[in-house]
Formats: sequence, structure tokens, C-alpha cells
Amino acid sequence: MVGVPLPQPIDNDAPLFVISVAAQLAGMHPQTLRTYDRMGLVSPRRTRGRGRRYSRRDVARLRLIQRLSQDEGINLEGIRRIMAMENEIEQLRRQVNELSDLLAASRAAPPSSRVFTADPGGDVHLGRSARPGWALAPRALPGPPR
Repeated sequence: MVGVPLPQPIDNDAPLFVISVAAQLAGMHPQTLRTYDRMGLVSPRRTRGRGRRYSRRDVARLRLIQRLSQDEGINLEGIRRIMAMENEIEQLRRQVNELSDLLAASRAAPPSSRVFTADPGGDVHLGRSARPGWALAPRALPGPPR
């Protein structure tokens, strides 16, 4: 069919499920979801009336908590720490990707567009577009102590 737009993919973070549906999808009791919300293991969005709305990502997280608790024997504090580390790892991955993109763009830019460059020995050189009056240290900062 020509001209019919394709449906947009469902956002994994869209608040779709009420607590009873999310509990059923995760194989848990709704009270367990309330407890996990109070503990900070899962943070569903709230409606204006303060009702919880769970996303697909929340349900996947609940299933992971269930598996870690029942199959692996990890207590809830251990699960909370694992989840915090996973969140930090994901944030660091995003940051590495952003920095990699920035580095690639910087390397692709012509040398004349750079304000300064540093050679492997640490000497700093001004580029053509550097503003007059900028003072730069003659050497790059040393690395961390070893």
C-alpha cells in the first residue's frame, strides 16, 4: 500500500502498563512491585493521580530481579548494587560513544580549524584560527602519578 506510514516502534521507556499488568508480565504479585518501587529497584512513572505506569524496560528489569533473586539466590541489597553498577556501566558506555564520536570528528577536521594541537612530546602549537592574546602553557599537563 503506497502512502501508508509505517507504525512507529514502541519506545521501551513509554509508560504503558498498570501495576496489575506489569506484575503479571513479570510473574510477581503487585505488592512486590510496590516494595521494589519503595526500595528504588524499579522506578515506574506516575500518573497525575499517582498511579504507577510501567514501561517495557521496567518489566524487563523486574524479570531480571526475579531471576537474580530466585535462580541466583542474590538478596535484594545485592540486586540493588548490581542494578546500580549496570546503570553506571550503561552511562559510561554512552559517554564513551559520545567521546569517540567527538574524537573522530576532531581527527577528521582539517588542522587549520583547530585552536591548538599537541605533539607526542607534549609541546603545544597554536593553529591558524587561534585568537591573538591566548596564552597556552608550553607543555601539556603530566599524566597521573604511577
